[in-house]
Amino acid sequence: MEKKRKISIIGSTGSIGTQALEVIEKLHDKFEIIALAGGSNVELLKKQAEKFRPKYVCHNANDKTSDGFSAKILYGEEGLEQICSNKENDIILISCSGKIGLKPTLKAIENGINIALANKETLVMAGDIVMKKAKEHGVKIIPVDSEHCAIHQCIKDISQVDKLIITASGGPFLHKSIDEMKKATVKEALSHPRWHMGKKITVDSATLMNKGLEIIEAHHLFGMDYDDIEVVIHPESIVHSAIEYKDGSVVAQLGLPSMHIPIQYAISYPERFEGIKSKSFSFAEAARLNFEKPDFEKFPALGLAYRAGRAGGTATVCLNAANEEAVYAFLEGKITLCQIVDITQKMLEEHKIIPNPSIDEIFEVDEEIREKTKELIRNL
Repeated sequence: MEKKRKISIIGSTGSIGTQALEVIEKLHDKFEIIALAGGSNVELLKKQAEKFRPKYVCHNANDKTSDGFSAKILYGEEGLEQICSNKENDIILISCSGKIGLKPTLKAIENGINIALANKETLVMAGDIVMKKAKEHGVKIIPVDSEHCAIHQCIKDISQVDKLIITASGGPFLHKSIDEMKKATVKEALSHPRWHMGKKITVDSATLMNKGLEIIEAHHLFGMDYDDIEVVIHPESIVHSAIEYKDGSVVAQLGLPSMHIPIQYAISYPERFEGIKSKSFSFAEAARLNFEKPDFEKFPALGLAYRAGRAGGTATVCLNAANEEAVYAFLEGKITLCQIVDITQKMLEEHKIIPNPSIDEIFEVDEEIREKTKELIRNL
């Protein structure tokens, strides 16, 4: 009998986590779930635990409830560290959102456990530290984001690659004017034409900050210079990304917009299985694929991300923290869509960069920038 791959999911109740469990349910003979970690949605976590029977369950609910769980209950960040220290795991899927994903990722790396990474903040905040530690411990970091997953599938020898080409759908405001963007409602910003995601990442897609964060991630994942990472707008979201080799050959990964495919690739790598498919891809049905250059004037978040990435150190920590707080303020109706990038830019301009920060310094800067951003928003 084929040995099952043992996996834990950090962020099992979120969008990526729930889709990962759908993948695992389809491939139940290939995987054994060691642990599930959710946030405060304890009811959903209970249903998941009942269905998949993990050994451990972790949540951060205030009441520290263990009612209704047959698994051993762990709590909060300490619980996440326990899961990521468990060497039973062959791979851990980090699919939670926010900075909470960083320390569990580092803990798993220190314990020699491979990572399927769907948490942007891990590399945006501490890419240099994370990738260095992964190399030291011989740990594979397999990206889950559809764009980075596509690039990972295209690359055979990174030393032969001249350029990474990251595609972007363009979001709901691709064909809107700057004036229309200035008046955009929360509802309009959350109406993504191609992908169904959480609110924060959907707003980031509307400003193209999401693509900016992906540029920073790609720089760390693949060791490519920022000058060699290009963004192209591709509204159909069929070409998930591409690479250009030194000889001019371009290799792209294509498929229907479905997160099940990159999730499955990441957790089953290097093997491939027949799993969840939207349907078999048809070139004839896709019919026409469109591409255009991004408008940096309409979407200044892209240029801001390149700037922060090139500056290095804590510049990307500042970018991430300021943007996140500004997005929350927009969702609460406190600021306009375009003010998100204005606020983030102001925070970046005022930030004194620490060139080679420690993990503690990264978290200190993150907290400091969040407080300053909230204060700036209050005083608008």
